[in-house]
Amino acid sequence: MTTAEERQKHRQAGSFGVAADAYERGRPPYPPDAVAWSVPEHARTVVDLGAGTGKLTRALRAPGRELVAVEPSAGMREQFSRVLPDVRVVEGTGESIPLPDSSADTLVCAQAWHWVDPERAVPEVARVLRPGGRLSLVWNRRDVSVPWVAELDRILRDYAAAPTEDRQVERVSAPFGPVERQDFRWSHPLTVAELMDMVASRSYVITLEPARREELLTRVRALVDARRPAEMPYVTECYRTELAP
Repeated sequence: MTTAEERQKHRQAGSFGVAADAYERGRPPYPPDAVAWSVPEHARTVVDLGAGTGKLTRALRAPGRELVAVEPSAGMREQFSRVLPDVRVVEGTGESIPLPDSSADTLVCAQAWHWVDPERAVPEVARVLRPGGRLSLVWNRRDVSVPWVAELDRILRDYAAAPTEDRQVERVSAPFGPVERQDFRWSHPLTVAELMDMVASRSYVITLEPARREELLTRVRALVDARRPAEMPYVTECYRTELAP
């Protein structure tokens, strides 16, 4: 990655706070099957790394389970606390998690691992997990096998440089074991307004120049008005690995 690409990635990673409201309204939840596959039922302390506004956190709740959310953006933490006032949320990143050694059974990172530096984040996650603990990485991605979703994707790529598709999963190595993968296909019901918020909350859209962002959103609105989708099809991409005992 060039220096210019690194600067753009850093700018996009830090952009979410200004669009926290749109993020909360437009981003989808996570399907229960994907959550069950990612987090063992017996996990008593679960960390949601890069928690955003708590989209995944809500699905992680279980009787007797302690949740801790870690989020670098002040704007996102503020929105998180409005939605989930009873869940502890702390400032931190994958490279610097403000939790004690061996304090968590599972750490889940949804929509965020591609922002971290794995060389620093992997040992930091290993420090926080108990021996035998699990690291799970999750992404919701739009199902572009559906024609209108593929058209939406083309519009976005005409205007915006999406973050790298590199999930950096292959860079999760020792002291973690082999990485397993499972995909889950599902659809999320949404309104036109929620779809527009979903687009507006993308980091690569937030960071566009205002006139160009408005032009993009106008084209997306024209597509939506023509197709009138009632749901967004997703593939939830899940990975899990366990820390060596």
